[in-house]
Amino acid sequence: MKKVIIFFGLLILGTVISSFSKDKKTDNNSTFLSRGISIVLTEDESFSKNPTHNIPFVGNSFNGFKEAVAFKESQGNYHIVNTLGYLGKYQFGKSTLKRFNIYNSQLFLESPELQEKAFIALCSVNKWILRKDIKRSVGEKINGIKITESGIIAAAHLAGAGNVKKYLRSNGENKFIDAYGSSIQHYLKQFSGYDTSFIEANKKPVI
Repeated sequence: MKKVIIFFGLLILGTVISSFSKDKKTDNNSTFLSRGISIVLTEDESFSKNPTHNIPFVGNSFNGFKEAVAFKESQGNYHIVNTLGYLGKYQFGKSTLKRFNIYNSQLFLESPELQEKAFIALCSVNKWILRKDIKRSVGEKINGIKITESGIIAAAHLAGAGNVKKYLRSNGENKFIDAYGSSIQHYLKQFSGYDTSFIEANKKPVI
């Protein structure tokens, strides 16, 4: 009888110890997982504060268009001046900036907001100058490249609206290549298919 009682006592004790051990293991796992989640959240927070991850690229939208142009022009650097004296994220010439009553180059380089406004203003002017050519040429093919409004506006940013007009009206015979080897044809192809309907054609936009 005593042996039976002792046997059952040991059996119950073993069950309690086993149960306690499982609970402890579960608690440890819960602690580990919660730390893992905490680490992930910390990394996400750090990621969101890193400016290199905040580039507003959203596919073929206007934001995508302007950031693609900016990357081509300066890799998105607001403060750069190239060897020809072109300024900022979108590489503006000083004569173009004067059109928008911007005369202080240093102030322009130090103001991302002003640069963004100037880019939109220039797109508006170019769209107004090329409004008839956009209507006439979009959907056509020149030198094997389908012409789109965004391609035309990007090419105008590179070469000036006048040179783009000559290119389109000569059916690609009158070409333009800048000092770094970029051509109207290349811009028409590289920046085709973006949504630039956001831009309003405006002869005299105000910044």
